[in-house]
Amino acid sequence: MLELIDIAKVVGADTHIHPTNLTLQRGSLNVLLGPTLSGKTSLMRLMAGLDKPTSGTIRFDGKDVTGVRVQDRSVAMVYQQFINYPAMTVYENIASPMRIAGKDAATIDREVRQAADLMKLTPYLARTPLNLSGGQQQRTALARAIVKNASLVLLDEPLANLDYKLREELREELPKIFAASGAIFVYATTEPGEALLLGGHTATMHHGSISQFGPTIDVYRRPADIVTAKTFADPPLNTLVVVKSGGSFLQDGAPLLPVPAHLADIADGPCTIAFHPYHLSLDGPADGAALLPARIIISEIAGSESFVHVESAGARWIMLEPGIRNIEPDTAVNLILDTRHLMAFSTDGRAIAGRLDRAA
Repeated sequence: MLELIDIAKVVGADTHIHPTNLTLQRGSLNVLLGPTLSGKTSLMRLMAGLDKPTSGTIRFDGKDVTGVRVQDRSVAMVYQQFINYPAMTVYENIASPMRIAGKDAATIDREVRQAADLMKLTPYLARTPLNLSGGQQQRTALARAIVKNASLVLLDEPLANLDYKLREELREELPKIFAASGAIFVYATTEPGEALLLGGHTATMHHGSISQFGPTIDVYRRPADIVTAKTFADPPLNTLVVVKSGGSFLQDGAPLLPVPAHLADIADGPCTIAFHPYHLSLDGPADGAALLPARIIISEIAGSESFVHVESAGARWIMLEPGIRNIEPDTAVNLILDTRHLMAFSTDGRAIAGRLDRAA
């Protein structure tokens, strides 16, 4: 078990990590989700022992390892920017941690070839990294992490440089590989979709702080605050400041939307409602739907779906529509909002719980 107890990291006048508490269990898959510069890499470096926290304690299986060097810990780390030994072949790069650990030649050969096969590297074992593509170099670094059999495996956006097909395969295989070893598996990503695909537990990060930690699907469906909801939204979350009054959400004193059943018992007063782009459409469901007049700003066609930017109720939103929606700018339309999926947040950003558990 890895425990971070009130750890913080301050460099000069900059706070990289605010006081943080986090407990990760052996055999668990844990995702750090947040935008660039949210603190994911800084937190991983503290976990690994590459950096020492300014304050707080790090424990591994009950032992204080706060000041223990990374060389003296059972840690494997892979960065988005691949790191390999340039003078060694792919085979020797993968084998290096096992040679350091003193494993016998037969074991080394077996595990190197198994990892190489998984990473589609078998034809390249005799090459040096400089004779590989960027994706092949990253796969070499991943294979080296696999054979190390570390107790803590830290992967910092490791699949970003791989082609789509291999990335999808490894998203499915990597959690199985490391979970079987009993290691604590920590995976940093900027992509909410990747966090959902990986599953496990997710910690959402924002400006050096963890806003929420829990089972991935629970954090996604029940964000504790609007920061978490926005972190776990791609395309961006749509929001609107309104006033709840009885059975209506008001804007400028006039009814704008009906209050859905799951939010009927929240207190009257100002709040922010939020919804994902795929709960807004031009051809939506009849149940739980509300109509909103809008103006098209621009349509972005992305193959099998379109991102339609609209202006409605004084706000700019994004609508995710299936297929090709090439709508001329300034076109007037009626938006269909599925209010069954509305989230509500107080003026200080905290989630306001309704009486019913809404769907995703």
